[in-house]
Amino acid sequence: MCRALLAIIALVCCATLSAREPLYVVNGVIVQSIDAIPQEDIESIDILPANEETIAEWGEGALEGVILLRLVYDSPARFDVEGYDNYTSYLADSVQWSDKMPAARVSLRLTIDTEGRATITEVLQSTSRQFLKRVAKAIDVSPRWTPAVREGRPVASIVLVNLLLPEGKNLPVEHAVILR
Repeated sequence: MCRALLAIIALVCCATLSAREPLYVVNGVIVQSIDAIPQEDIESIDILPANEETIAEWGEGALEGVILLRLVYDSPARFDVEGYDNYTSYLADSVQWSDKMPAARVSLRLTIDTEGRATITEVLQSTSRQFLKRVAKAIDVSPRWTPAVREGRPVASIVLVNLLLPEGKNLPVEHAVILR
């Protein structure tokens, strides 16, 4: 579900167009914002109106309604490898792509299975086949993730990866001619 749709839902949920927002509840926990939640992680959304029943259940914070989100997991998948604070940094160090090579980018959707293995589910963008092959190889031999967990059991989850190498180098500008 896209952010624009969530914003529209929030406005419809509110009784008046005020500066206040509805109460956000994610997996039963009240949160300040849902902006950082990737749409792939949302399993369901329920909207509760700002009525007496909702306010009685959720308190004064529900004066503008409540948006309940259920995620596909209770805790997300984590890539815990010493020396790396995220998977993209690990891939940047693992892919053999020298500074002399032209800049290349890949955007991938990965599935982290219940065993912690990462596999490419979808190639969203690739500016170089050679670069994509090298990134795919690095993913194949990468250490396992700690899988996402739901109700105490590991579950598969989706992770988005965007990688541009060499770091700090810009992609070449593509020129196009428009014929009328």
